[in-house]
Amino acid sequence: MPSISAPQKIAATRGYGASVVFSGSTSVEREAVARRVISETGARFVPPYDHPDIMLGQGTLGLELQEQVREMLARESQPVTDEHISSDVGTTTAKRVGLDAILAPCGGGGMLSGVALSCDGTGIRVFGTEPEFEGADDAKRGYESGQRVEHVSSLTIADGLRTPLGVHPWSVIYERKLVSAFYSATEDEIKSALKLVLERFKLVIEPSAAVPLAVALYNEDFRHMVQETAGRTGWDVGIVFSGGNLSVEALGKLYS
Repeated sequence: MPSISAPQKIAATRGYGASVVFSGSTSVEREAVARRVISETGARFVPPYDHPDIMLGQGTLGLELQEQVREMLARESQPVTDEHISSDVGTTTAKRVGLDAILAPCGGGGMLSGVALSCDGTGIRVFGTEPEFEGADDAKRGYESGQRVEHVSSLTIADGLRTPLGVHPWSVIYERKLVSAFYSATEDEIKSALKLVLERFKLVIEPSAAVPLAVALYNEDFRHMVQETAGRTGWDVGIVFSGGNLSVEALGKLYS
């Protein structure tokens, strides 16, 4: 783990019985220490995100989210289809019931690519979200340039998203284009979204988990795209909250 990891993350990891070995904060430094530990102990390396099995496991999140929405709509006695007048062509069409889009955070991309795979063929658009502080929006920059960014060095408060996008997630996210686009949020926007979740949702999440909501609330490019695409009917958007490593001490520092 990076030596600058949040104390509660270190304590929780040790609490599960693991031995914590510290490294530098960049992915290159972490990987170097991991190789050393493997050579010294014969340990087996379990990739945190850059492996097809990890991606598929993470993708169950997307399946569960879709199922929860279907169950919610069924409880509310929503019809299967809803006739409405298209705002752009003036014709009657059938509105699909369920999610129109999912916003998920992106660090190494394991979860985002898994969610994208779970939505393949469903018509649900998947969008990646990142902090923009100090180049932490590496996946966004790589996606838009067509060249994966391999190194990230950022001290964004969304510390769970400081990792560069992995090779296997890249193949799903960019090469297969199962992620529609990326959007980013500022540090202040992330803090504002986190505050809303804590105060109004009554949920404890970490800053990284607040990034998708920050994009939905404050990113004007995203909001304009939805308005242009959805018209009068709007979108039903799923927001992924992933990560709850937040101590009272860290929370105080965020808003001091």
